[in-house]
Amino acid sequence: MIERAISDNIKKSATQVPVITVMGPRQAGKTTLVRNLFPGYTYVNLEDRATRELAENDYIGFFSKYSEPMIIDEIQMVPELLSAIQVKVDEDRRKNGRFIITGSHQPRLREAVAQSLAGRTTIHTLLPLSFEEIKKTGRTDTLDENLIRGFMPELYLENTRDPYVYYRDYLNTYVEKDLRQMIAVKDLNTFLRFITLLAGRVGQVVNLSGLSGEVGVSSTTLGQWLSVLEDSFVVFRLQPYFSNISKRIVKSPKVYFVEPGLAAYLLGIETSRQASRDPLRGNLFENIVVLEAMKSRLNDNKEPNLFYMRTEKGVEVDLILKKEGILRPYEIKSSMTPNKEFTRNMKSFCESEADANDMCVIYCGEPYDSYQDCEYINYMDVAEAMRR
Repeated sequence: MIERAISDNIKKSATQVPVITVMGPRQAGKTTLVRNLFPGYTYVNLEDRATRELAENDYIGFFSKYSEPMIIDEIQMVPELLSAIQVKVDEDRRKNGRFIITGSHQPRLREAVAQSLAGRTTIHTLLPLSFEEIKKTGRTDTLDENLIRGFMPELYLENTRDPYVYYRDYLNTYVEKDLRQMIAVKDLNTFLRFITLLAGRVGQVVNLSGLSGEVGVSSTTLGQWLSVLEDSFVVFRLQPYFSNISKRIVKSPKVYFVEPGLAAYLLGIETSRQASRDPLRGNLFENIVVLEAMKSRLNDNKEPNLFYMRTEKGVEVDLILKKEGILRPYEIKSSMTPNKEFTRNMKSFCESEADANDMCVIYCGEPYDSYQDCEYINYMDVAEAMRR
């Protein structure tokens, strides 16, 4: 098993609160992680129909059959069980680490947890593997190999499926399964066309009105579908930073994939050679970097606090981290060579924002502490940069 960066924070939470909630996309490694961290716990999977029916219809019998401490997998399948967990927790608030619960639908799970377990749980979000975790295995893939393989843990095991086959199966099983539970799609092919079009717009502000004509459904429906994709950890939205000084800024979020390998699959990219020549290579690289920053923040049990900024005149800062009252701008480039042009937009941002400093370029080359008053870091070292 690959050591996960979030492990220590989850174990620490188990000493502080009665319930630990671990959320994240399917196959990101939630079950493997918690079972490894808590080997003596009773394991219950609510995907099992008989177990789920027992939890739904007879929670007293459920807790009689399965003893504490417990790992309850896919808790969103029976959210009513959270009320019963609350009752058991309140019987003795001195005991911590009694329940480890996991789930794959963030709003549904967050809402249920907020209603039933407020003050009784800490929520952790586990995303696919980070470069920080992969590097500890000694593995060194090229950027284009990373674009194809993605970061799902299974793809880093021996004798695993080809990435193209893996993501085809992932899309056909887990994604469709979750989506069918959350919305009624009359024509699944139309929905899949929408996902594919999103992959072609990765790292961009998505115009749902424009997509409506291409997909053949209303922009309102597309907005609902986009929310569902976000809810099930297929995509995420990077919100714009609303400047207090510059009023003429774009106020719509940009869309990225939680698993860039899935985006590459949807775009029909099958080989690293093809990836190196694809016109969307820079967008996919940006997806990887933004996602890496988010993984680092979440693994450290921090709010992401990540943004971007774009003015109506086209001045854009790819990534902004708001940390300790400071705005830290980052430019993301797939180049391997420093260039003074890379810092132009960041300098403009720092001049207009009193709290902005520490410019940094994230690229594919060697690190430099300072090149023309700007730090350059390799994209595999983003996690470390987020902690400074």
